[in-house]
Amino acid sequence: MGRMHSKGKGMSSSALPYKRTPPSWLKITHQEVVDSICRLARKGMTPSQIGVTLRDQHGIAQVGSVTGSKILRILKGNGLAPELPEDLFQLIKKAVSIRKHLDRNRRDKDSKFRLILVESRIHRLARYYRGVKKLPGNFKYEASTASTLLTKAS
Repeated sequence: MGRMHSKGKGMSSSALPYKRTPPSWLKITHQEVVDSICRLARKGMTPSQIGVTLRDQHGIAQVGSVTGSKILRILKGNGLAPELPEDLFQLIKKAVSIRKHLDRNRRDKDSKFRLILVESRIHRLARYYRGVKKLPGNFKYEASTASTLLTKAS
C-alpha cells in the first residue's frame, strides 16, 4: 500500500510479540494500569502519549496484554475519550499551523500546496469517521473554525 501524497511504499514495521500474556517480570496489576491511564488522560495526554509514557516510565510494552483492552477503549469506558479522533486532531493541528505560517509568508507556494494536501487528508478522514459514526453526521471541517475545534477538543 503506497502513501497518499508521497512516493514511499512503507511496508516495514515492528511486529508485536506472539505471546499475548503479560511478561512474567511485570508486577503491575490490571487495576493499577487502568488507574494510571485515567490519571494521565486527566492531565490532558492523548492515547498515544499515554502509551509512550507507560512504555518508557512504567515498563508496560503492550497495555492490551496487561489489561485485555486498548488504551482508547479504557478511556471510553471511563468517559475520558477525546472528542475528535487523534489522527484527525493532529492533521487539523498541522493545517492550522501551516495556515498561520501562510499568513506571515504569503509568497510561500510550497506551503500553500502542502496545505491543500493536508486539508484533502482531513476531508477524507472526516468522511470515513462520519461513515463509521465516530463523528456526528453534520461535522464539517472549515479552515475558519479549525482553531476553535482544537481548543474545544483538547
